[in-house]
Amino acid sequence: MILISSCLAGLKVRYNGTDSLDERIQQLVLENKAVTVCPELMGGFSTPREPAEIVGGDGEDVLDGRARVIEKSGSDVTELYLKGAYATLQKALELGATKVILKEYSPSCGSAMIYNGDFNGTKLVGVGVTTALLRRSNIEVLSEEDFFTDIK
Repeated sequence: MILISSCLAGLKVRYNGTDSLDERIQQLVLENKAVTVCPELMGGFSTPREPAEIVGGDGEDVLDGRARVIEKSGSDVTELYLKGAYATLQKALELGATKVILKEYSPSCGSAMIYNGDFNGTKLVGVGVTTALLRRSNIEVLSEEDFFTDIK
């Protein structure tokens, strides 16, 4: 089984109430080859919500207590991101997920790049909180771009 970011399957769960539909990924869900997850909703957020970025590092640093996830207004939402990451890990383990496809650049889901924490659109090399936790648990995490490159 594959877990997929809900927004990639067309669900309007992103912070601003939109999706990031990838029709190839949506098809996997429609064919019952994949199950959707949204770590942020699983952590207790609603849609829409304020944008957040990792400040002081990446998801690895958040797991190790060296960085925080902060909303644009300055509120610290690290605990909700951690809660969502652990809930996603639990679901992956329950389903025996072999791969997880998560939305690139997200503070939860980024698998290679995230925003830099300055809310100015600048991206840097790093992973989101959920990706870091899943990889520490030896679960393969790919972005939507990498997944389709991987299966060719």
